Amino acid sequence: MKKWLIICLLVMIQGLALQAVTAESRPVLTLMTHDSFAVSKDLLKTFEEKHGVTLKILKGGDAGAALNQAILSKANPLADVFFGVDNTFMSRALAADIFVAYASPKLADIPDALKLDPQNRLLPVDFGDVCLNYDKSWFAGKQLAPPQTPDDLVKPAYKSLTVVQNPATSSPGLAFLLSTIGKYGEQGALDFWRKLRANDVYVSPGWSDAYYGQFSRAKGGTRPIVVSYASSPAAEVHYSDKPLDDSPTAAVLGSAAAFRQIEFVGILKGTRQPDLARKLVDFMLSPELQQDIPLNMWVFPAVPGTPLPEVFRKYTRQAQNPVLLTPEQIENGRERWIESWTDVVLR
Repeated sequence: MKKWLIICLLVMIQGLALQAVTAESRPVLTLMTHDSFAVSKDLLKTFEEKHGVTLKILKGGDAGAALNQAILSKANPLADVFFGVDNTFMSRALAADIFVAYASPKLADIPDALKLDPQNRLLPVDFGDVCLNYDKSWFAGKQLAPPQTPDDLVKPAYKSLTVVQNPATSSPGLAFLLSTIGKYGEQGALDFWRKLRANDVYVSPGWSDAYYGQFSRAKGGTRPIVVSYASSPAAEVHYSDKPLDDSPTAAVLGSAAAFRQIEFVGILKGTRQPDLARKLVDFMLSPELQQDIPLNMWVFPAVPGTPLPEVFRKYTRQAQNPVLLTPEQIENGRERWIESWTDVVLR
């Protein structure tokens, strides 16, 4: 009996050693991204097993900070693939010349409206609409009509009701600023923001403080209008402690009331695993991962017809006429617009 026990232990040890050697011998593929990146672990494991690779996720802060790291390290890349460049930073990313072109066969499934780089250095993966959200019960209790357009925010009845994010420090804050520029024009947007400041708008440094701190749906929050996402009403239902028959919030998605953010993936120059990097890009556009996006990153998959979870399908709508500025327009105006906004709203 002891002899058999010893043999079994030796076999187990040899098996573990073989697994360790196999794991160590696998190539490592690094995906650099932002802190909000989320994909089901089982899917990532499936990709690793299928291609015999160890996938390392390197998060580098918000999208802008992560991109800056990728640009600063381009002589000695920190990763093989980068996910999370959006259309607000796309021109900066392409001007830095850190990506190689790859025309994935999966691109055939994606609408041309989302393909913003003709050279296919950055390929669209998902999109979302940044817009106003409001607290339904607050407005019902006050017998005040909820806002239907950003124009409503500057009316006397809506004084002290709105919280926005600083566009210098927040991605949705920048997107909302861009939506006002697309809607009103550069000078018209500044006039809008002057009026909004006079109407006591509250400026938060980021989305979390705005939504979970100042918004009236949060404990202690007092402002029933907040800049968030078109998918936020669905998230309210999904994460509620109690089952809900309807979302307690709604998104304002009228004409030119939302800015469409598009996120991209690209292969970094200098990758030592070009074949695997291409496979990872294909994986990002695969039906399996596209279907995984809504309940993990709370945005729409780029591939039309991707099945959406019931809560997302029921409580999330796409803006029918969102603001769409070109990456070049954004790159040429972004710093000037943020500086002008700061002068008007904060100084």
